[in-house]
Amino acid sequence: MSLSAGGYGQNMLPVAATITGIDRLTDKDCVFSIRLSKGGILRFRASQFVILSLFGIGEAPISISSSPLDSEKSFELCIRVVGNLTRAVHRLSVGDKVGIRGPYGNGFPMERIEGRDVVIVAGGLGLAPLRSLIRHVIHERDRYGRVIVLIGAKRPQDILFKEDILLWEANPSIEVHLTVDVAVPPWDKHVGVITKLFRYVDVDSLNAVAAVVGPPIMYRFVVSEILNKGLFEGNIYLSLERRMRCGIGKCGHCQINGIYLCQDGPVLSYMEARKLKEAL
Repeated sequence: MSLSAGGYGQNMLPVAATITGIDRLTDKDCVFSIRLSKGGILRFRASQFVILSLFGIGEAPISISSSPLDSEKSFELCIRVVGNLTRAVHRLSVGDKVGIRGPYGNGFPMERIEGRDVVIVAGGLGLAPLRSLIRHVIHERDRYGRVIVLIGAKRPQDILFKEDILLWEANPSIEVHLTVDVAVPPWDKHVGVITKLFRYVDVDSLNAVAAVVGPPIMYRFVVSEILNKGLFEGNIYLSLERRMRCGIGKCGHCQINGIYLCQDGPVLSYMEARKLKEAL
């Protein structure tokens, strides 16, 4: 059984899956490694999402944090405690069962990113879906130009995927810059909003793309900085995960001006997204 990108789950029936690993990142964030039952494989694109369900409790959309080029046997979901369902998920253990349907959404357009300089901007939990993109690019590093990763968080202890970041910082083929709003010892990196990191962004603006995921308030200011670097509006991609519920465009919760973010998004170019007044 193979669950293909965009091709599964139209009947809303979840497939049983098993938690094979749990890695605590912060006091409210954990990464769950998940394997489909009966040898199933989840085939997805960078930054697509699945609907995770706990039988008898409910379901929620969760972005995939691992790369499509990681092991086919399992995939990873970074889950933050924000309500009853996610709180229940955090109480689970290795070996427990969950339901999975998907993958859904469009993910980042790798065919348009390939061959270009790439600027990746992650604010807070936005690093979870962008980790999928970053790992994908690193797996096929020779297919891309310069890669610059900007990461922002409220406090040092809120930064996700610290072990990954250490590996990225040690990789001479990518540039990584971190900042926090409030510093506490022994933090010795940048302090301030993420837009201050754009002083380190130096790319070929005519041959560059940007991928941005973070809290809604961040988008307007980050996009302004990217446009000031000379990038085209159509080469700036945002992930707009808003009110998604069914994943297949039937419930209407994520509809904005005729756009169903669960199908037409959640990744949109800024040229497309700026038409959706409620989204930015």
